Amino acid sequence: MGLSVDPPEPPVLKSQIDPDEYDDTEVMGEEYRRDELHEFLVAGAWEQAFEQWTTDTPMDEEEFEIATDLDLFSRFDFFWDAFADRVGYHAPGIPEDWREREIHPDLDSWGTVSAINAGLTELGQIICDVLKDEYIDWETEYEPPEDLPDF
Repeated sequence: MGLSVDPPEPPVLKSQIDPDEYDDTEVMGEEYRRDELHEFLVAGAWEQAFEQWTTDTPMDEEEFEIATDLDLFSRFDFFWDAFADRVGYHAPGIPEDWREREIHPDLDSWGTVSAINAGLTELGQIICDVLKDEYIDWETEYEPPEDLPDF
């Protein structure tokens, strides 16, 4: 498909949010390294991932404009999950009660809502992959529990 748009600014990662508060994440550990992840996003990871995402996102330009108008890109959250040795994320989305709340005048179908939500989820995963593959060189300090059986 392809989308020809300029990337929005990377999100500012809010360190006061515990990732376990999200319905779609479960994180072990307490050091989320958001400041460092934010620096990587600003240094180019956001733009690089965004460019990769635009090549085959399910969003069209009208849907992208709605997501931009709703400021959804700024509401991404990224955090380090040391236990899983990965970057975790929470993608923003349009809520199920979008019709009742009348959150945007051009938002008129579940197809549009689905394309936006799916597109944001895909972008979040691409950003995590770019961060992990090309920016992060942290060593995970995992120590197995002492009660693991010997095989």
